[in-house]
Amino acid sequence: GTVAVFTGELTQRQGWWVALLETGCSNAALDAVTALHAVGLTGYEARLTISCPHGAQPRRIPGVSVQVTRWRLAGDHVRAGIPRVRPAAAAVHAALWTGTDRQAALILVMAVQQRLTTAQRLTRELARIQRHPRRRLLSNLIADIADGAHALGELDFGVLCRRYGLPKPSRQVVRRGPRGRVYLDVYFDDYALVIEIDGIHHLLGLNGVEDALRQNNLTLDADTVLRVPLLGLRVQVAEFMAQIRRALIERGWPGSELMAGTG
Repeated sequence: GTVAVFTGELTQRQGWWVALLETGCSNAALDAVTALHAVGLTGYEARLTISCPHGAQPRRIPGVSVQVTRWRLAGDHVRAGIPRVRPAAAAVHAALWTGTDRQAALILVMAVQQRLTTAQRLTRELARIQRHPRRRLLSNLIADIADGAHALGELDFGVLCRRYGLPKPSRQVVRRGPRGRVYLDVYFDDYALVIEIDGIHHLLGLNGVEDALRQNNLTLDADTVLRVPLLGLRVQVAEFMAQIRRALIERGWPGSELMAGTG
């Protein structure tokens, strides 16, 4: 074990060092959100995470997530200062290891927004990981972050409508709004309903997703415009499609027998 030669509470960085030494792994490094904290990530808390390369046999440490992973390559390990995994690799690892799709999205968005890495670097890191249940989601999220306007242009909202048993929109148009904000207008002309799908860049983390859900609930009774963040279609699509379904029914659509989220 590690022997402390001083008394008093450890600083965060000292705690990281102690945990790294406790693993008994010579190539142990901070990884995932902890590695991002080491280079300045703020506003997101997670369990202390350390990784060791495949084949290592690190000790278990109470309160610490110690991952033995094939995803660690020699070039990922930054040894200057506290041992840590490079930000792009750490962000992808964090997004794959975290508990929910929502958390995965938040980690990637925050890492890019706080300029710890770029969408292009995240794309390269994800390309190294061939199989994971969340891989397709991350690929879509990173594409959204890299080029929100292109992602909006490629989005076929009609496909989502078919999946959730809704009528096909009359038309969809990509627009540029105030301060350069990009969004996609989807029109249901027969029901006087417009869906405004916001690009990803004007959101701060996932706050905009919750704000849009709340705002839509408040305005469904009176307004004909619903806001849907592109990010919301990645991580909370069923909730937003349910709101659109309700809006269409309230404006005269007879509904369909297909239950939301099936098909």
